[in-house]
Amino acid sequence: MSADENSWWRSAVVYQVYPRSFADADGDGVGDLAGVTSRLDHIASLGADAVWLTPFQRSPQADHGYDVSDYLDVDPLFGTLGDFDALVGRAHDLGLRVLVDLVPNHCSSAHPLFQAALEAGPGSPERARFHFSPGRGHSGELPPNNWPSVFGGPAWSRVTEPDGQPGEWYLHLYAPEQPDWNWRHPATGVLLDEALRFWLDRGADGVRIDVAHGLFKADGLPDLADPDIEPMRLRGNVMACDQEEVHEVYRRWRRIADDFEPQRVLVGEVNLLPHRAARYVRPDELHQAFAFALLAAPWDAKAWRTAAAGLLEGAADTGSPVTWVVENHDVVRAPTRYGGGERGLARARAALLAVLALPGSAYVYQGQELGLPEVEVPVEARQDPAWLRSGVTRDGARVPIPWHPEPSGTHGFSAGGPGALPWLPVPTRTEADWGALSVDAQEGDPSSTLELTRAALRLRRRLHADGVVHPDDAATVCTMAGGLLQVERAGTLLAINMGDVAVGLPDGELLLSSGPLTRQGESRALPPDTAAWLRR
Repeated sequence: MSADENSWWRSAVVYQVYPRSFADADGDGVGDLAGVTSRLDHIASLGADAVWLTPFQRSPQADHGYDVSDYLDVDPLFGTLGDFDALVGRAHDLGLRVLVDLVPNHCSSAHPLFQAALEAGPGSPERARFHFSPGRGHSGELPPNNWPSVFGGPAWSRVTEPDGQPGEWYLHLYAPEQPDWNWRHPATGVLLDEALRFWLDRGADGVRIDVAHGLFKADGLPDLADPDIEPMRLRGNVMACDQEEVHEVYRRWRRIADDFEPQRVLVGEVNLLPHRAARYVRPDELHQAFAFALLAAPWDAKAWRTAAAGLLEGAADTGSPVTWVVENHDVVRAPTRYGGGERGLARARAALLAVLALPGSAYVYQGQELGLPEVEVPVEARQDPAWLRSGVTRDGARVPIPWHPEPSGTHGFSAGGPGALPWLPVPTRTEADWGALSVDAQEGDPSSTLELTRAALRLRRRLHADGVVHPDDAATVCTMAGGLLQVERAGTLLAINMGDVAVGLPDGELLLSSGPLTRQGESRALPPDTAAWLRR
């Protein structure tokens, strides 16, 4: 077995596909696996190493697939197991690996085991698979504890018992349609171990583990001292995540992954402070954990330096390379997050070049290579379950991406033709602008974000291949002067001007920049909101 086959993930660029919004092959307005397969050439043309698919397993879609009712099948909305096999086969033909999303913290309220628990009643073995508990108060009318849901509101819902009376409550750290598994019950591990093996046996090259820091809850489910937690932030509930027992699960899953040839990869969504997240990537646990620091950091050199330096130092300690990300399906798209308009786009382009130049691996979210902004989805069209409970919506980052410039209603997303309505509306008032951001419109334009992405990935691959860039190089140095952030390592320099005035371009051979350079007298200058990659 070659080292490359078992360590590709250490410097990989992984393209995240949100299947609902990527490509709709059957014309029903919802993206599907056949649609993904039909567009894999686009991902390969970028130079990506792998594709991560967010959930496509059977689900009532209360949280768009993160509420799984059958871990071992494809939801008909997205196709069939045969469609998955075809996707994997085509991806492998193109040199792309495939990561599947696994959701072990919770399931769907439609899962047969949860339905059996509802029917069985209090004190039953079926209910022991979940977190059922009597309520507090005179007649059990209050939740068992004061935990909030990540989506807003209480983390408990009361059931109607088989006799028709109000009864016990069940825990759901997310939506009521997503009851949490009781991971202290031995059968839970058996069930999810089977799910892991199923997709790896089916050809998946690894899994991304949703809410990987969740799973176990503090024994006895005690009250929180301060239940006032910001929505969408599970780590604020210290009783509901990051329990010590979770590490034994990942030690077991690592043994399962390592038994395959080539070895499969485990990537965790571990949204914790870096020193706690580092514990999940010990040599016998997960291969990687997402680095969320840059997702939360403002466009500020000091904030980025602090985040990047901390992550790089942590990587040197753990031996697990940083997994850089500035966009995903849960956050506002970077051009909008960084201020919107031309300046927001310039900053997003600089951020994209930065994560592709930094040592380690990087995740690119679909549409990021097009510079797509956040879409203001009309209130009546919003579908995010968090919207109704907390007023937070993630729909704006999940709008179907444009493939063609012509205003057909879906810009090539759906095979259903001009009359097909996508599951989330694409922009209408700025139809021409949305079309101008499409893949076909940007193709071949050297100033486009699409061609910048391709150029950056070609450069990244060439530098890795000739030994100039070493993903695990502990000699990485982050320095900052005013608004200029520099990361120097192994003969290359990444420079990002995060200030408001142009600065002199550092010495070196310019390899690529996220935007045009300017002049300061006889010298080249790096404008504000621009990144450059140089050879020293």
